[in-house]
Amino acid sequence: MAQGVAWAARELGVGATIVAPDAAPAAKLAAIERLGGEVVLVPYERWWEIMVVGRYDEADGLFVHPVQDERVMAGNGTIGLELADELEDVDAVLVPWGGGGLFTGIASALAARSPSTRVHAVQPETGAAVTAALEAGEPAEAPGFAPSFVDGAGAKVVLPAMWERARPLLAGAHAVSLDETAAAVRLLAERANVVAEGAGALAVAAALSGKAPGKRLVCIVSGGNIDADRLAAILLGETPA
Repeated sequence: MAQGVAWAARELGVGATIVAPDAAPAAKLAAIERLGGEVVLVPYERWWEIMVVGRYDEADGLFVHPVQDERVMAGNGTIGLELADELEDVDAVLVPWGGGGLFTGIASALAARSPSTRVHAVQPETGAAVTAALEAGEPAEAPGFAPSFVDGAGAKVVLPAMWERARPLLAGAHAVSLDETAAAVRLLAERANVVAEGAGALAVAAALSGKAPGKRLVCIVSGGNIDADRLAAILLGETPA
């Protein structure tokens, strides 16, 4: 998301200030800076506050919310349109959930073009806010929340505005362990020559676990920004902290 904004700003000849949590992977930050974006690192709690209130007063300009901006969701929805155009008889689509913008965009498009296709959210067990919300019937804090190498997905709680949008589209939610996620990263690299970050491998991990119903599953591999030392540890059979 941040790289997309930085790229668009560079094309338009305007500046881009990217606010990121201070534990963000170096690979993501370096990619933003290569595209001309200025990175501002803040503690996780401050970053989450910005996500909730939808503004960053320390910088001037247009605030582009990475999750709740309807144009961002519409862009994500083009993935759903491609799936509807190119695949038939899909039982379910598994989508990583960070804040819900990717899920809502894809699920909204499929609801319009292929309403029989069920869409499931996937999060790490360390941030299964969607599961907590489904159980409570409203946004609720995920038990045992902790940051992990799956930095692009998982959350302490579902943003209320996203819950309202996503709830009618959710066929289910699945939480996978960090070990399962690391194994999926390793499998994608070894079998498909695809480098996926932790969040990008969540859907594959859920499919391999057997938790998602159906035989014909589509897994959204949503990112490949992973630090080299973490990827190396995973390829050696380890699970990063």
